[in-house]
Amino acid sequence: MIPVLLVTGFLGSGKTTLIRRILADPAFARSAVIVNEWGEIGLDHDLIASADESLLELATGCLCCRVSSDLGRTFSELARRGAGRYERVLIETSGLADPAPILHSLLTDPTIRAGHVLHGTLTLVDARAGEANLARHPEARRQVALADRLLITKTDLAPDIAGLDVALDTLNPDAERMTAVRGAIAPAALFSASPLPASPAGPPVAVHGSGITSGVLIRERPVPALALILLLQALTEHCGRRLLRVKGLVDVVEMPGQPALIHGVQHVFEPPQWLPAWPGEDRRTRLVFIGEGVPRYLPARLLAAIEEEVVEEMAADANVASDGRLC
Repeated sequence: MIPVLLVTGFLGSGKTTLIRRILADPAFARSAVIVNEWGEIGLDHDLIASADESLLELATGCLCCRVSSDLGRTFSELARRGAGRYERVLIETSGLADPAPILHSLLTDPTIRAGHVLHGTLTLVDARAGEANLARHPEARRQVALADRLLITKTDLAPDIAGLDVALDTLNPDAERMTAVRGAIAPAALFSASPLPASPAGPPVAVHGSGITSGVLIRERPVPALALILLLQALTEHCGRRLLRVKGLVDVVEMPGQPALIHGVQHVFEPPQWLPAWPGEDRRTRLVFIGEGVPRYLPARLLAAIEEEVVEEMAADANVASDGRLC
């Protein structure tokens, strides 16, 4: 399977510079690049393009609003034209794109998943202008909130990024952070994420507005598997597209010592991945919730109510089994 890296970030954050540096590395020369431009004239295509014809441009404006049809066709064309010629795919979105619908297509479109697998979302943040962009532009906040990793650029122009760090902690405290000046970073580090599995769901709606909040659910005791499933279902039903991101580790009663890795984008939830062991000393359930207008207390209250009902049903089933009666 060919890995796909989604590269996003607000206008001027350095996406094109980063991709040019990646392609300049001989070990990453066999990379296909899909560029989405905003406006009638695409310049990033010319800035990135080389003699290789593996670069495709989506001249559709905002990719997030046209992705359901265009991206699948683009991957089909890429496979036809570049069969055997590329080893990975980089998708550079417009600086105004909402990554959620793009991620949905990458995770669920059968045309794309036939030969490609998503290896994560990298969001670039301008160290000098990032804090102001996050305060003024909902697109920038959504890009950060949906990132697996954050790459802070232009740190040479803004040595003090304490304010930016606070803003990033508010939107996405769990994302890995890296820094780069003029795109200088080892490309291998960008493809180190584990592939993300698919999960069927309806297409999300691109949104360019409203504020984003985040919260963390921490539990000391294990969670019944059924309670976890019902929690994710309830969040999907109650929050829908307002729930931007859910990720974390869950200590499940039925799988002691093997935490469930949970990953969701809007109402698209991946099947839990069971890790063979906890990655660190902290073995508590920790789930990060990032959403628009989603109360911070909602996940914890939902889980408490669901768990109480599940435990009662389990106890009732156990009593029936011990009595030897079915009704």
